[in-house]
This record gives sequence, C-alpha cells and structure tokens, in this order.
Amino acid sequence: MDRHLTGDRPHFRPEKRGLNPYRVIILLALIMGGIWILMSIDRGEVQPLFQPTPTPTRSTNSYIKEAEAQFFAGALGAAIDAYQQAVLVEPNNVHAWAELARIQTYSSSLLSTEEDRYDRLTEALDSIDQATAIDPENAEVQAVRAFVLDWYASNLLVPPEESQAALNNAESAAIRALQLDNENALALAFLAEILVDQQKWAQAEETIKQAVEIDSELMDVQRVYGYVLESLGQYRLAIEKYREAATLNPNLTFLYIFIGRNFRSLEVHNRALEEFEKAAQINEQLGVQDPVPFVEIAKTYSRDGEFFVAALNAEKAIRINPYNPNTYGQLGIIYTKARNYEGAQPVLKCAVRGCSPEENQVAQELMGEGVAVTGLPLTTGTVAFYYAQYGSVLAALSRPGQNYCPEALEVLDEVRAAFPEDPTLNQIIDENIAICSLVTERTNPQPSPTP
Repeated sequence: MDRHLTGDRPHFRPEKRGLNPYRVIILLALIMGGIWILMSIDRGEVQPLFQPTPTPTRSTNSYIKEAEAQFFAGALGAAIDAYQQAVLVEPNNVHAWAELARIQTYSSSLLSTEEDRYDRLTEALDSIDQATAIDPENAEVQAVRAFVLDWYASNLLVPPEESQAALNNAESAAIRALQLDNENALALAFLAEILVDQQKWAQAEETIKQAVEIDSELMDVQRVYGYVLESLGQYRLAIEKYREAATLNPNLTFLYIFIGRNFRSLEVHNRALEEFEKAAQINEQLGVQDPVPFVEIAKTYSRDGEFFVAALNAEKAIRINPYNPNTYGQLGIIYTKARNYEGAQPVLKCAVRGCSPEENQVAQELMGEGVAVTGLPLTTGTVAFYYAQYGSVLAALSRPGQNYCPEALEVLDEVRAAFPEDPTLNQIIDENIAICSLVTERTNPQPSPTP
C-alpha cells in the first residue's frame, strides 16, 4: 500500500556522511586570510574599510599654474608662496626655482625700505643659486641669474666692491645665457638692463631692440625697453614702453609706479597721480597693504606745494606700515617744506636715529599708540633725511635756551665724512654750521673788553 495514503508520518533523517575535505580547506583558507588581514592592518599595509579618502597630493605643475595666475593677478606674495610649494614637491625643478627668483626680485620693488629690499634680493639670490646648482647650463637659469644679480648690485646696502662684482657676474651670466641660446629674448633684455647700469647706453639700446625683434610679447622685454629709454631721458617714449608692459601684465603695480615717476619727471603731475592711484586701487582689490603708492602720491603733491594733501597721504602710508622709517622721513621732508619744523623734528628723528614708542608722536596721533622705529643707515638714498633734520630743522629750532646744535653738528659731521666731495651737501653743511655758531655766540656771549 502506498505510504502516502496510510497517514504514516514521513521521516526526514539525513543520511550519515563523512566530513567534506573541500569544505574544510575553504574554511581554513578563510580563517588564515582573516588573520593575515588583521596583521596587515596592524602593520599599516592594509587600510580598514570605510576610512575617509586621503587628500591627493598636489602636483608641481598645479603649483606652477597657480603661481603664474597669481603673478598675472599682481599678487606677487601669493605667487612666491606657490612657487615655494612647487619646489618643496619637486626640489630639482629648475624652472620653478628660476621663476621664484625672478618674482622675488620684482617683488623687491614693492618694498619701501632698503633693508627690506636687500633681504628680498638675498632670498632671490638663494633661489637662483639653487637653480644654478641643479642645471648650470640652462639658458633660462642664466638669464634670470643675470637679472637677480643686477638688481642686487643696485641695492644701496651692498658695499661698492661687492656691488661691482655682482654687476660683472650679472653680465657674465647674461652672456652665458646667450651662448646657450642666442635667441633668448629674456637674456637680451636683462643684458640691456645691465648695460644701462654700466652706463653703456648705446649698447643697451641696441641690445633691447634685438630682444624686441625676437619676442615683443614679453613683459620683461617691454619693461626693460622703458628702463633704457628712461635712462636716456626719453620719458615720453619710456612711458609708452612701460604701458606696453602693463598691457601684457595689467596688474603689476610696480609698472604703474614706473609710469607715474616718468610723468613726474616731465612735470605732468596730474598724470603721475593717476598712475599712482591706479597702483593703490589694484593693491586694494588684491588686499595688499603697500605704502609705496601713497608715498609717491605724497611726493608728487609736495612738489606742487600742496603740503596738506601730501602730508595726509604720507600719514596714510604710516598707518599701513608704522614701522617703516623711510615713510617717516618723507613726512618729515613734507613738514620741512611747509616750514612746520616743530612737527618735522620728531618725525625725522624716527627716520634717522630711530625712536621709541613713547617718542613716536605721529604713530600715537594716527593709531592711538606709539611703535618703535629703527633708524635708517646713511646712504645716498637717505642723506636728505639726515641733513634735512639736523641741518634745516634742528638749526632752525635752536635757541639760546633750547640748543639742538650739538646733536645737529654731530650728524652733519657724519654726512660730510660720507660725502666729502659733494659740493651741494658741503654748502648746506657750512650754512648750518654758521647758524649754530650764531646760536652758540648768543648762548655764551663774550664779555665786553675792560676799558
């Protein structure tokens, strides 16, 4: 009888079987694999699941592209930072080192004291030395080396012997660049700039024309063309070339400063002011705190005898950088021209001798607190501050009851020792010595002779 019809319960009992060897092997493999993964995680060879994705490392090229964009935007500080990151990622990238040195050199023109410019040019020398060590036979490296050395040689803090050596080395680097690539427009342009600084004006003009024929679309070429023409006193033509450079790189404020100075040389002060104001506007858009345009504006108004407006702009420059002794010197000259000797004396003291926060009256008035300022060394660029303070100002303020002449004479002696052959300076010194002699006579009158 069929069991499905009898109601008997079916039995579901598995048949007895032996262990499956393949299943054992698979289980053992899984166990061993798990142990290996755990050990690899401990050693850091394998990352656990669901970890956050690591941030990808930026390439050298991405930093270089960023630096180029920042330079075109006029943000030289940001461009320098990007190139410094590029050489950190790829230390042997000669192009990045050379461009870093080039922009560091250009950025020195935006700094308002010789000390700051000297420090930046020293950094540029270090950068181009790195590039030269990596590839000394690179035409770009040698061209930029010529540029850096030339600007370094022009800094007033470089001793004369070192300056001459740097200028000679700059010429050698430019010539070497042209030996490596005789069509290198950058090398020709920088050689022309060096020739101007060597007072070889005819050769400089011929050389820059060759550079323009090769590549007239380089900002550096047009800038140097402007510099060559400016050195020849052809200020209007120089302005045209600087404008062409500004067309190629419209956000480089130093180009507008150069244009403005040439307009000032032509006594076209309204156009000069427009250029300086343009530089100030670009800085404002970039968020750059740069006192240079306001110092130039102050100088221009001062030449027109508008001392009040000139002083306002110099004071604005001090607000931007209250530690810059050069700006104090410029403000002191403006006060002196306006015959505000009482106001000029403490300001010029900060520029020449330095001043403590308590002595810094201008900063206290402008910012609500004084700051310490380090005085400027005596150079051709700062000598006007020296004789202006201790010549015109201290002598004019000296009275029998308040005699500043001992300090004045001390500094006038320093000026004469530094510039013994300068007839204009010696005439100013003699005039102020005569004034102080009169003050001394009134302070210590000779007794009348006994009859």
